[in-house]
Amino acid sequence: MMELERIRPTVLRGTFHAYELAALTAAARYVVESAPADVPAESLDQLEQLLTEYDRQVRKLAGRQP
Repeated sequence: MMELERIRPTVLRGTFHAYELAALTAAARYVVESAPADVPAESLDQLEQLLTEYDRQVRKLAGRQP
């Protein structure tokens, strides 16, 4: 049961079940690793940055700071 809340005009807060977030993350990793040539490099860079931050936050939750 995903929920989205608008905090400010350009800031959203999302609440996800772990499996929902896992599915979104897996899809993002798939795109980064095997995107077709017509996906702009800038979009892939943004997605990679998002995944890097996601991984950092997961380590933080697990008590393993980078």
